[in-house]
Amino acid sequence: MSSIYNLEPPTKGKVVLHTSLGDLDIELWPKEAPKAVRNFVQLCLEGYYDNTIFHRVIRDYMAQGGDPTGTGTGGDSIYGGMFKDEFHQRLKFNHRGIVACANQNEPHTNLSQFFITLDKCDWLDRKNTIFGKVVGDTIFNLARMNELDVDPDTDRPFEPPTIKDVEVLWNPFEDIVPRFNKKLEQKMEQEKAAAAAAAQKSAKASTGRAKNLSLLSFGEDEEAEEQANTVVPRKIRAAHDVLQDERLIRDEDLPLEERVALERPVKKHKDGEDKEGVAAALSRTRELLGGGKAASTSGRREGDTDGRRDSITAQMQSRVAEARAAKQADRPSKSQEDSEGQEEEEDQEDGQGKAGKKRDI
Repeated sequence: MSSIYNLEPPTKGKVVLHTSLGDLDIELWPKEAPKAVRNFVQLCLEGYYDNTIFHRVIRDYMAQGGDPTGTGTGGDSIYGGMFKDEFHQRLKFNHRGIVACANQNEPHTNLSQFFITLDKCDWLDRKNTIFGKVVGDTIFNLARMNELDVDPDTDRPFEPPTIKDVEVLWNPFEDIVPRFNKKLEQKMEQEKAAAAAAAQKSAKASTGRAKNLSLLSFGEDEEAEEQANTVVPRKIRAAHDVLQDERLIRDEDLPLEERVALERPVKKHKDGEDKEGVAAALSRTRELLGGGKAASTSGRREGDTDGRRDSITAQMQSRVAEARAAKQADRPSKSQEDSEGQEEEEDQEDGQGKAGKKRDI
């Protein structure tokens, strides 16, 4: 067996297929099959084989993959079409693990599909282009494909092994420029989706989640209760604006200039700044308030002052008269008091006469 491996030319370049059955380390022959190796490496760099399957497995023969459609009829090359076969006299199908191009059973029909031999297949010599081989302990992961259950009519595994992604460890062609980077595009799409989800989540958190009361059988009651519990902010009003007391002056009664002066915001001044303007403004406001009250209320009160005084005087006089009448009704008359005094004196005299008669007896 060692003599067979010694006949093969040295390899240059290495890729790793990360499959669902384990990794497959593949070393390449770019000197012997430059077109096939360049096509394979560039497709690996572009992520062309990511998430593809081995759609055809024949026991003790080979496992075929590289079709993004998974049907065995798809695939493309970096050259825009099929490319020619490349044969070398030192590269033969004399052991398992040989990696070669899959064609359409006709010469020069190579695209993206490839296969890996599971045993010696010398009848394929000079029919398919060999460009690599599986090396190291990963050959045992390849042997697991030989144990898969397949459909006898189509050779398709019931559970096809998957190529998760491909890693290029050693690129034999430094001038290869990928046409696109599928992995980078997928990463950017994931980042955009994550950013959009985060923005949507923050928007929901800021606006809150609205209740769909139409879905509830008691939706009308719920809506009415929410409206009842809704607190409408009101402007704070002073006592002279709320109470209907003529002794208090409301803001509505003040002239426009005074209301503007009152509603003007007061600016805070730091220590060391000019406060003369502030003092002047305050004194002017006090003058406006003092004179404004008299001016605004004088016209309104002159007309009804006399009438109010007369009514108050009449009320006081009637109250005094009522009080006097009540006192007189409670006080006893003078004649009654005199008669009561005479009766008391007579009783006293009768008592004294009786007492004298008793002493004489």
